[in-house]
Amino acid sequence: MIGLYRPGDSLLHRMPAGAKLVLLIVLIVAATVFVRSPIEVGVVAAVVAGLFALARIPFTVAVAQLRPMVWMLLIIAVFQVLITSPARAVVVCGVLLISVALAALVTLTTRVTDLLDTVTRALGPLRRFGVDPDRVGLLLALAIRCVPLLAGIVHDVAEARRARGLQWSMTALATPVLVRALRTADAMGDALAARGVDDD
Repeated sequence: MIGLYRPGDSLLHRMPAGAKLVLLIVLIVAATVFVRSPIEVGVVAAVVAGLFALARIPFTVAVAQLRPMVWMLLIIAVFQVLITSPARAVVVCGVLLISVALAALVTLTTRVTDLLDTVTRALGPLRRFGVDPDRVGLLLALAIRCVPLLAGIVHDVAEARRARGLQWSMTALATPVLVRALRTADAMGDALAARGVDDD
């Protein structure tokens, strides 16, 4: 499951959530700005792999974080090769993969509650401008929860499609996924409303 926290006592696990979020932003921006060649992509990727090893994240878990990006990266790579060059395609796809890996590493080594508390505290000064940090935190919590939820829906529908012998039909996948996702969102909205989340 993407972003599932794995308990541990490594240096990355002990680092404060706020520091990890700031470092994540800095590293992604730095990779986007300064990584310009396939060799540099390889060096940075090796460093990121070292961070996963430092956090004692199993190889299979690390790969699982990146597997959902395969098809998107293939499409981007083909597009980049057609309009620029193979080297540029490696850089673009490499930076995207590194960014997702770093974000996954943060969520794998940080409890969701710690991340949400950090974001809520950071947004505290914006109350004077009408921003409600608690609602933003709730929004982030729902987003984090909905990623594995949606992945589960897609998996269940794909299994049902395969059982009916329709594994190559995109309609047999997209339509049930859309219907179930909308029903889930509707039920979630009703549950939030029943708890007074929409009250002023």
